[in-house]
Amino acid sequence: MVAVIFRFIFLLILAIIAFGVGKSFFNDQIGLGFALAIVSVPLAYSYINLARLRKYIMQGEIENLPSTSGNWEDILFRLQRFLRTQKNQLRDIEAQHERFIQAFQASPNGIVMLDDRDQIEWCNAIAESYFGLNFKRDALQQINYLIRRPEFIRYLSDRNFNEPLLIEQMGPANNLTLMVQLFPFSENRHLLFAQDITDLRKTEAMRRDFVANVSHEMRTPLTVMMGFLETVLSLDLDEAQRTRYLEMMQLQAKRMQSLVEDLLILANLEANIQPPLLQAIDMPVLMALLKNDAEALSHGKHIFEFNCDQAHDLLGNQKELLSAFSNLVANAVHYTPEGGKIKISLVVNEVDQGIFSVEDTGPGISAEHLPRLTERFYRIDRSRSRETGGTGLGLAIVKHIANRHQAQLLITSVPGKGSTFSLQFPTQRVVTV
Repeated sequence: MVAVIFRFIFLLILAIIAFGVGKSFFNDQIGLGFALAIVSVPLAYSYINLARLRKYIMQGEIENLPSTSGNWEDILFRLQRFLRTQKNQLRDIEAQHERFIQAFQASPNGIVMLDDRDQIEWCNAIAESYFGLNFKRDALQQINYLIRRPEFIRYLSDRNFNEPLLIEQMGPANNLTLMVQLFPFSENRHLLFAQDITDLRKTEAMRRDFVANVSHEMRTPLTVMMGFLETVLSLDLDEAQRTRYLEMMQLQAKRMQSLVEDLLILANLEANIQPPLLQAIDMPVLMALLKNDAEALSHGKHIFEFNCDQAHDLLGNQKELLSAFSNLVANAVHYTPEGGKIKISLVVNEVDQGIFSVEDTGPGISAEHLPRLTERFYRIDRSRSRETGGTGLGLAIVKHIANRHQAQLLITSVPGKGSTFSLQFPTQRVVTV
């Protein structure tokens, strides 16, 4: 400020001197002209700088303004530095905003930001998928105009957001169950949070079905055993009848024992999340064990054909794989009529994948049953399963063991002609002997 005052005083003195010189040598008018000329030079310079500043401001390129001198140099320098600081702060804010947007986009849940009038301010891609929204199209639209489910409209109008809302049959295929809740923030705004709980609901349903199925499977043999016990205790039976009843009780006890053992196997498989060790398993030895079990189970009622690759071994847990293979073989024996043929093979295909397959000439399986065969206690014919002593858990065990060995369980079947159950192992679990 002091420098500006000194400059002004210096300019005024120059103007007075110029006026005095002009008046002395010429007249008053010429002296006044000299004084005005002295004053007009800095005014013209300031006007030029102002015009140039306006031009660069209009073009948005004030940072590229050419350097000048005097007071204008300091003014423009400070102005440019201020603008650079503001732009850097703005870039930081925009980068932070973009990170927030990316974080919301990366969320596995649907997020919708609503203003104080329940209009959509922003939503992520998951929310677009859940509710059929399109942010570019639906921005600033009322959320209740776009989500027309009665329970959601009632939830929104009641304004009681302490508890979440369950909405079923949502998503592109109307197969999702969503847990929706609104959370207030800022000035009467709300954040709509939508979580996909479809798998959780399915798990709960499976747990309920599992408990019901176990109760049912255990109740039947227990009821039979209780009936036989009451008969043996209350009636005077001869030795042959008593022996017959005891044998039937033993049969039911074995059935319950098999059920408990299979349940324990399943529980251990599910609890053990670590993959099995890559232990080399001799394929011919494994096939020999299966052959002995199959022939003992068949009692000579079936024709067997065995095929085993002698040049390769499998990597995995022998106990688990033997259990899975035995389950598939036992199913084939139980469901193939007497005189039927069963082919059992353990080979390596042309792309070095290990293939264990069991092909039978049984009654076959209808296509609608194939996707559900590995569900616990799922049976196509319950009466037939009880006759063969099946627990309904065998294929569930096979599937778990296959998953632990990165293998695929493949099932093909033609009603009236037979079925083929195969386990396909990846190349990293096959080694050359």
